[in-house]
Amino acid sequence: MSTLKIAGLNLDISWKNKEENFKKIEEAFRFLEADLFLLPEMFPTGFCMEAEEVADRNLETLAWMKSFAKNKNSAVAGSVSVEENGKFYNRFYFVFPDGSFEYYDKRHLFSYSGEDKIYTAGTERKVIVYKGFKILLQVCFDLRFPVFSRNQNDYDAVLYVANWPKSRVEAWKSLLKARSIENQAFLFGLNRIGTDGYNLEYEESSLVYFPDGRETSERDKNLIITEWNLDELKEFRNKFPFLNEKDEFEIKL
Repeated sequence: MSTLKIAGLNLDISWKNKEENFKKIEEAFRFLEADLFLLPEMFPTGFCMEAEEVADRNLETLAWMKSFAKNKNSAVAGSVSVEENGKFYNRFYFVFPDGSFEYYDKRHLFSYSGEDKIYTAGTERKVIVYKGFKILLQVCFDLRFPVFSRNQNDYDAVLYVANWPKSRVEAWKSLLKARSIENQAFLFGLNRIGTDGYNLEYEESSLVYFPDGRETSERDKNLIITEWNLDELKEFRNKFPFLNEKDEFEIKL
């Protein structure tokens, strides 16, 4: 039986303060055990358009994530502003317990905030494998584009990390549930809380879904905890094999 315990943090991100955010995360997860610790979009800095100022240039956040994963003997995942070869990316790192890692660069950049003018869009859809689970990595605005995340029988679960403000939170909640149901996949949507440097407010709105539409998390203060069972997913898909009737298409990036 393959199971996966995930702990997400509704982090009140300290604006542009990496060290302070690292400390907050370490303290929040200090006494918790999980297979995966999940963090919001741009967790070290907040969703910040001043990339020249905040972006990782020396892989400092990745180094912290590797250290955290080693100390907890668990995986850790979340998105980071990074600079690489003169370009900026909103990069979703997934760091394994042994320090190895994979990443997904956000494909759909939020033009409403000017993200597309500063950051470079990713060109690869990313599914990683961890503890027997095939997991699709997605970031915030990707949620509005169902074709890109359509399950092609290539994943069991999807992770969405976000800075999705209170003013548009009903769309976030509705689309998360829809993505889980239509793709017959476990889903964890992790949002931040608090107020950012642009005075945007974020309410507690992180959600976890089983593909029948049930919300399946436990909550302890700002922690959201769930445990997924791969056998339960397979049983559900066998009983309702809707993915077998999906439309065939090709994504051109």
